[in-house]
Amino acid sequence: MKKILISTGGSGGHVIPAITMYDHFNENFEVTLITDSRGAKYIPKKKYNFKIIDTPKITKNIIYIPIIILKFIIAMFKSYLILKNNKIEYLISTGGYMSSPICIVSLFLKINIFLFEPNYILGRSNKFFLKFSRRIICYSNNIKNFPENYIKKIFVIESILRKDIYNFKNNQKKINNNDNFNILVIGGSQGADFFDKKLKKVFNEISSKKKIYLIQQISNKNIISELSEEYKKNNLNHELFFYDDEIYKKFKNIDFVITRSGASIISELIYFNIPFLAIPFPYAKDDHQFVNANYFFQKKLCWLIRQEDFEVNNLVKLIENLSTDKKEYFLLKESMKNFSYQNTWNNVNQKLIGLINEN
Repeated sequence: MKKILISTGGSGGHVIPAITMYDHFNENFEVTLITDSRGAKYIPKKKYNFKIIDTPKITKNIIYIPIIILKFIIAMFKSYLILKNNKIEYLISTGGYMSSPICIVSLFLKINIFLFEPNYILGRSNKFFLKFSRRIICYSNNIKNFPENYIKKIFVIESILRKDIYNFKNNQKKINNNDNFNILVIGGSQGADFFDKKLKKVFNEISSKKKIYLIQQISNKNIISELSEEYKKNNLNHELFFYDDEIYKKFKNIDFVITRSGASIISELIYFNIPFLAIPFPYAKDDHQFVNANYFFQKKLCWLIRQEDFEVNNLVKLIENLSTDKKEYFLLKESMKNFSYQNTWNNVNQKLIGLINEN
């Protein structure tokens, strides 16, 4: 049986696709999962066995350089032991600096390296290791900043979604409620302080004119009572929550979503055919959240605004228009459906298994 190691870490955007790949491969191959301390909190510990290797983050402060070098060497040594002891033949790296030590050791051990790029712009780590890899798994052939001479290494699949998501969509029964316009706010695995502060003005104004039901992710626990009281004063029916790794269970009966634009959450919303407005996190590395959202905006699959261009009145007007004149709304839903119709667990599974078996 072929032996695969999947390396991941950092945010939920890295970890969730990695554990989904684990599920795809686990029935056909012997799979090992490795992450860092940050990524470990996104992995269900009762379901997955994983090992932790922490990679030091590079800093420009020269005082810390000797410590960083020492920690990096330790990470490489741990990587070597895991690769050798588990007799790994294939490495799948989800990118990010946390995967660097294991990729470097894999080069020396002549292990087949496969990269995974869920964003629509090539990440820096993946760009560095691209020339050493066998293939890079992507959601499109049109990846920004991708070197032309390595374009043949791209292996395109549909967006990787957890098996529970397919099952949930297939079994959910949507209840039509013509009275409420149901809105969901998603700030990503880290939450969004900007959403906490700015969106309340939007919802308070809309609720004075139209009946809405709001489900909002909050990043700051200190404001939850204050925000809830403010919504109650405006007779706004609402539910506030923190990060939920099963966010898709809140999609039932949702009409519209305001979200950051990590690759995973956008893929899930399009799969469920839920119209959304993307407000990308402006400080994401390489501006990858904007690139992700803009890819779908150009295909007329979502609405998009930069955070610095956010205006309360414009968003109020958009939501009011969508909740009354639904022609544009349903055209977008139909486009989403056409875009994602080939995304099934079996389709993705066959492609991933075939990728390993052909190499």
